[in-house]
Amino acid sequence: MSKISKMTQMPQQQSDVSRTRRLARRLPLVGAAAAGSVVLLAAPAFAHVSVQPAGAAPKGGYATVNFKVPNERDDASTVKLEVTLPTDHPLASVMPQPVPGWKVDVKKSKLAKPLEMHGEKINEAPSKITWTAEDKGVEPGQFQQFPVSVGMLPEDADQVVFKALQTYDDKEVVRWIEPTKEGAPEPENPAPVLKLTAAEEDGHSAAGADDKSGGKDHLKNAAATAPAGDTTARVLGAIGIVVGIIGVGFGVFAGRRRSA
Repeated sequence: MSKISKMTQMPQQQSDVSRTRRLARRLPLVGAAAAGSVVLLAAPAFAHVSVQPAGAAPKGGYATVNFKVPNERDDASTVKLEVTLPTDHPLASVMPQPVPGWKVDVKKSKLAKPLEMHGEKINEAPSKITWTAEDKGVEPGQFQQFPVSVGMLPEDADQVVFKALQTYDDKEVVRWIEPTKEGAPEPENPAPVLKLTAAEEDGHSAAGADDKSGGKDHLKNAAATAPAGDTTARVLGAIGIVVGIIGVGFGVFAGRRRSA
């Protein structure tokens, strides 16, 4: 190869090396930014108080539900949970399952319109459940579930909305009371919502729910299903990590090429 040809190729090679170095420096930053944004987007998916299972409670029947309370603070513990029960569809039977380390109180209120249940008229119904920690409560990085057997669930509604107050040991109160509107973004402090499904034709409750008849044996623990947001968050998190690894690997490769 002539001396002139070599001199012509040198600027091109230097330009390629320069572009490679710039790309190598940028990719790790892009990967890190992607991973960081995934964490920010994923956080709300499991920060709020929710009621589970979602979509497994039968209309007109009984079900054991779990109020799931995660602690999203790193410097305070949750020491109280207050759940307000619906007044538009009163629940005549509300039976909390004992939770170690927590005291529970069920408040009843008089109904504007009496209910008829199993042939009896009911003039009052539970209106509020309060759990108060007797020890440390829900510490940072932990969550607690509060099982409750409820019934009879309304037959003329597709969901039951509960409003919840979460109190921390530093006196801060988070109000999970905002309604979620269909087709609209989730509010900052959404109220827990229990979705209802049609009861099976043979008269038995849907899977995961308690026996509809009598209401005396509906204290079984329903398996708590993980929110869809948890799975989505994990998938997005994995993608962000992979992008970051690719960026770091490319940077190492470019560094070795430069040394060579």
